[in-house]
Amino acid sequence: MHSNEVLRIVDWVESHDACYQINGGWAVDALVGRQTRPHRDLDLFIDADVVPSLLSWLRSRGYAVETDELPARVELRDGRLRVDVHPMTLDAAGNGTQWDDHGTAIYSHPAAARTTGSIDGHQVCVASAARLRELHEGYPPRDVDHHDLALLNDL
Repeated sequence: MHSNEVLRIVDWVESHDACYQINGGWAVDALVGRQTRPHRDLDLFIDADVVPSLLSWLRSRGYAVETDELPARVELRDGRLRVDVHPMTLDAAGNGTQWDDHGTAIYSHPAAARTTGSIDGHQVCVASAARLRELHEGYPPRDVDHHDLALLNDL
C-alpha cells in the first residue's frame, strides 16, 4: 500500500466529515513523519455510520472484499492495494467502540488516544504512540512489529 493511495482514502474520509484514525504501520510512520518500511495495507478505524459509503466508493475504484468479519472488520483488496476497515461506533465524546458479531465490545478507541501525524507532508489522524504500543500486545510480534515498536520507543 503506497502513500498516494493512503492519502486518497484519507481525503475521501475527510471530505465526508467522518471521524477516523489510522492504526498499524502507517500510523507509526505518520508519527515518525516519514515512511520507514513498505506497508501491506492501511488499517483504517472509522465511524461505522460512514462504512457503507466508504465500501461503495472503494468498490467503485476496483477494490473487492477479501475478508469479511463485519461488524469487527472488513478487508478489501485491489491487486497489491489493501484496506483493512474497522468500523467503530462513536459516543457523544468521540470515543469509538468496535463490536463483534455477538454484540460484544471487543476494542475501545478513546478519542484521547488520537493525535496527528504526517504522511507525505499531509496531516492525518492516527492513534497515539502509547495506544499503538498497546495494540501490539496480545500476539507474537512479527519482524514489522519489532521494527514499529523500536520506532515508537524512539519517539
